Amino acid sequence: MEVFTAAGFTALLQVIAIDLVLAGDNAIVIGLAAAGLPADQRKKAILIGVVAATILRICFAAVTVQLLAVVGLLLAGGILLLWVCWKMWRELRTSAKDVENANEALSDLDLNADGSVAGKGTRKTLGQAALQIVIADVSMSLDNVLAVAGAARDHFTVLIIGLILSIALMGLAASFIARLLSRHRWIAYVGLLIILYVAVDMIYRGAMEVLPVVNGAV
Repeated sequence: MEVFTAAGFTALLQVIAIDLVLAGDNAIVIGLAAAGLPADQRKKAILIGVVAATILRICFAAVTVQLLAVVGLLLAGGILLLWVCWKMWRELRTSAKDVENANEALSDLDLNADGSVAGKGTRKTLGQAALQIVIADVSMSLDNVLAVAGAARDHFTVLIIGLILSIALMGLAASFIARLLSRHRWIAYVGLLIILYVAVDMIYRGAMEVLPVVNGAV
């Protein structure tokens, strides 16, 4: 199996790191949106977010691999990932209080012992929170699938493992990963560097694909 080759194993490690960081990042966004809801609606919003993220990852995975094979789209995907890196950098600088509220919403626990769960979130309706979560899920699910596909390169087995892991992490361990990343921010920064490397690599490989086509057309 290609996973047991040096290149395949390296790609697999990159994919695992990307999945961990982006699953945690997605979970924190869901938690922040749900933090402004009453306790009885919070779990419904989080469930909507996790289910939507899972379905979107499956849908995007079905088409992204084929799209990246089209000349020029690998380059475009790499440029899009650069934007993802910038967005992640900004999200990593989210205030500790906001992250704390998100983690309380996800776990439904009073983690800071202030007598309330996510009590400082901006008040909103379930519909507003659900819309905010689904819009964020569309962007973040595409980010995740694109990053995994870029890191896996031509290792199809690694790609499949990465996508299955991504879906499993969002469905089963999103809350735990979000708390882990909020306690150990360096893990998120390592993941950000890996995604940046994947973006630059995709841009380079995409440019190498496009240049012969451009030169042939001149």
